[in-house]
Amino acid sequence: MPRLSFPTFSLEGFRRKLASVDALPQLCVLGVLSGLLTGAVMVAFRLLLELGGVLFMPGGDHEAFERLAPLVRSSLPLVAVTLIGIFLWRQPAATRKLGVGHVIERLTYHQGRFPLRNWINQWWVGVATVLGGLSAGREGPAIHLGAAAASGLGQQLRLPHNSLRVLVACGTAAGISASFNTPIAGVIFAMEVVMMEYTIAGFMPVILASTMGALVAMLVYGSEPAFQVPSVSLGSLANLPWIVITALFIGLLAGLFIHVARSERIAGLPVVARLALVALATAAVAWWYPAVQGIGYDSLDASLAGELAVDVLLALVVAKLLLTAITVASGIPIGIIGPVLVVGAAAGALADLVGAWLFPQLGSEPGFYAMLGMAAMMGAVLQAPLAALMALLELTHNPNIILPGMLAVVVSGLTARQLCRCDGFFISMTRHGLHPLQQPLMQALSRVSVPAVMERSFVTTPRMVTRDQARALLDAKPAWILILRSTDDKPTLALKAADLARALIDEQELEEIAFEEALIDLLEVPGLRLEMAPIHLQATLSEAFTRLNDQAVDALYVEYGRRPKHKRISGIITRGAIERYYSLK
Repeated sequence: MPRLSFPTFSLEGFRRKLASVDALPQLCVLGVLSGLLTGAVMVAFRLLLELGGVLFMPGGDHEAFERLAPLVRSSLPLVAVTLIGIFLWRQPAATRKLGVGHVIERLTYHQGRFPLRNWINQWWVGVATVLGGLSAGREGPAIHLGAAAASGLGQQLRLPHNSLRVLVACGTAAGISASFNTPIAGVIFAMEVVMMEYTIAGFMPVILASTMGALVAMLVYGSEPAFQVPSVSLGSLANLPWIVITALFIGLLAGLFIHVARSERIAGLPVVARLALVALATAAVAWWYPAVQGIGYDSLDASLAGELAVDVLLALVVAKLLLTAITVASGIPIGIIGPVLVVGAAAGALADLVGAWLFPQLGSEPGFYAMLGMAAMMGAVLQAPLAALMALLELTHNPNIILPGMLAVVVSGLTARQLCRCDGFFISMTRHGLHPLQQPLMQALSRVSVPAVMERSFVTTPRMVTRDQARALLDAKPAWILILRSTDDKPTLALKAADLARALIDEQELEEIAFEEALIDLLEVPGLRLEMAPIHLQATLSEAFTRLNDQAVDALYVEYGRRPKHKRISGIITRGAIERYYSLK
């Protein structure tokens, strides 16, 4: 009876597949695993916030600041900032980097590898800023925790860096999805804000991760949308001019927010002065308007229902916007997406009241402009119009809002970008005008790891060889001969094997380069020799390209192995190989 054979799983083979650009099935498996992991992390973080609410807040609601006595709620920011100042600022500056900005930085300059200490800090700082009554959201911590958890999975498996980049996007999407129950917005946010590119190989695993993250959250919190709003629609086309004016106003608010958040004057103050400014300003406003504290989703719900008084709306638009921006400028790591949504909804609700007073014939439904304000503010601050539109659709489950939402998002985004000269909040511009993740060359080279392009046909040899040793080297039919240093057996030069073969054929030429009539000096063999530097097996082609330029060499030898003295060479990659790959793509 014939035996049935089943394909065997090899982790090394799995890594090799992931190194290439067409590793879609393997990336989809990672997307599912990272989505489940991130969903579990998000549920744990939300439960931690809820536990804090049960322990410290009336009714167990971690946003019920208005039920606290004025003295108590004004004291909370002082306590939170003190704790952050004592326990976070005593650590090195590198460990104080948290949130979405940190995720983009690690993806840009560290191939998606995250320090464990920053991840641990994000847990307690995220809880402290929200429960401590600062104007802060949970989305920044959610994205950092999710992206780092997914990347940590890849690091433990020692996956190539091109797959770590996809895992970061998977963790980001699943974090947003599990936090808001918005799987589509999670995918778009990950690709538009974090990855800054759209590819099929990136989209599919990210979609799976976002789906898994949402499913895990649904098992615990149900499938209801984040906000309960009645169905609304554009109604009369006469609303369109006022929508444009409202979006223009919100774009200016977004520009103000970004300029204050990036204020060098605030950032240049001494640490104690910055922390005191945040604590005292938040405490003073919270005494009269507790709605500015925390994330503000209860205020957002009230804005959508048209239940907030004008003075509270003004406090949310002005005070919450400035408090959030000042907190960011002072260096306290907080999530900004939640507060931005709240400020946008309040600005839209205010515009609705002014429009009803100026033009009674418009007759818009309650919550209509507040919903537009949410999307317009998020799109303008992040310069992520698709993510803002998808968030609007999934947060409200109201497809009638999409057409006016598109108009509002475009107008507010253009206003912030052109009139206020603001780029996306999380993007720092380079002198060439493009963030490294937006550069087409580096994007293409980051999708593939070194093993997919390197030449594996090579032999290593000392500089001096006999004729017989030279012929033995060529018997292996290598493409390259790597010439080793005599001091540490590390290759420094690469010689094409064809050049040595040609020299062996030409006996007269060989006599001229022979040393003491017995040894051949490979440095004297006519041919092109490439200077080399090392690079590790997990590196992407973008890392290889950067290293070639930094070391001013034309080839790299690829090392693998974890212990320095036991590293082995697995291949060679040349500048020409990288250029050929890019030209073919």
